[in-house]
Amino acid sequence: MATRTTFSLPRSRVDITVTGMTDVGRRRRINEDSIIMASPIFAVADGMGGHQRGDEASRVVVEQLQLSVRPGEPTSPETVFTGITAANARILSWADEGGLAGSTVAGVALVSLSSQADSHWMVFNIGDSRVYVLDGQRLRQVTVDHSAVQELIDHGSISPAEAATHPQRNVVTRAVGVEADADPDVWLLPAEGHQMFIICSDGLSREVSDEEIRSILLDAPADPSKALVDRAVEAGARDNVSAIVVDALSVDMTPPSPGYHDTRGLGALEETLPRLK
Repeated sequence: MATRTTFSLPRSRVDITVTGMTDVGRRRRINEDSIIMASPIFAVADGMGGHQRGDEASRVVVEQLQLSVRPGEPTSPETVFTGITAANARILSWADEGGLAGSTVAGVALVSLSSQADSHWMVFNIGDSRVYVLDGQRLRQVTVDHSAVQELIDHGSISPAEAATHPQRNVVTRAVGVEADADPDVWLLPAEGHQMFIICSDGLSREVSDEEIRSILLDAPADPSKALVDRAVEAGARDNVSAIVVDALSVDMTPPSPGYHDTRGLGALEETLPRLK
């Protein structure tokens, strides 16, 4: 079922329609995925398979992000970072009890950077959960996976097609709750016009190709997240499957005038590249 929210901001109005769904899949007994759809934050967390408390770890991530929500108000990048940092500390503390756990996270948040700036979408990720954006007819992956096979692709050792069957395809190189610092990659995209974001766990992206995702969304189903998850289940759903679809329309409410919001962007802060270690 779709949830609708409107943000009335000093310079613009942002209308958001969101649907989300998570499914245990066909082979797992426990769903280690958790989702949050609390405007202005939307995210998928995927507990690390094989760890003792993966389902609890993903739940902690969304719980900490939930604490930063102020209904009717955009959030800030610092607030999102704080939520992820708090989740990282909570999960790390379990090691003292002999428990091992971790979680990926990927999401988008409507953020305000200053009183002079228009609102932006903050895209963030740690691990191999993903955020895509559908721009007209084109679907593109915004986030970059933190995974062993992605590193091999980046080095030119394997092709994306080979990554799908590579023996290290399940190896994540960065996660929440594994190291002292949880360092997400971040992109800041201006909130303008019609934008559709797709947030998903790897249970979707491994079963449903990018072209299939694009085709399903262009068919404009009543519940796009359910349509995506159902397709993954039909394909075998070897892992838990989660998807959130955020459909946003941003309308500029100010008359044309010189100034930041009219003609200038944030330069290096927009389309920020992943930080490399």
